[in-house]
Amino acid sequence: MNCSRFIALMVYVDDIIIASNYDLGVVELKKTVDAKFKLKDLGPLRFFLGLEIARSSKGITVSQQPYTLQLLQDMWYLGCRPTTTPMEANMKLSKDEGDIMEDPTLYRRMIGKLLYLTITRPDLSDVVNRVS
Repeated sequence: MNCSRFIALMVYVDDIIIASNYDLGVVELKKTVDAKFKLKDLGPLRFFLGLEIARSSKGITVSQQPYTLQLLQDMWYLGCRPTTTPMEANMKLSKDEGDIMEDPTLYRRMIGKLLYLTITRPDLSDVVNRVS
């Protein structure tokens, strides 16, 4: 019988995620980390960096719905009607035409948020890359 065990420890600033198929190993890892650092176990992962994680018998689902709703609200698009495509087909964009923005900060912030959204929405990648 092939019994392969897996433990991954992922750290972002002061947040830690442990993913494993080996429960006893996770318990031992938590004890080891807690001995060196103050550790607060928040239980199964539900939210992390704008990602919503849900588990079911069919597997794990990653969503950015709360992040997306906040993005739409921040950019004043929350009440707008949806569209079937993220950009008009064959639209030509040019950096040499149009008005120059006095302060491109809001645009850059929106592009950054849209780039992050492509984690769960790869269908937006082409459009977001074109306008970034």
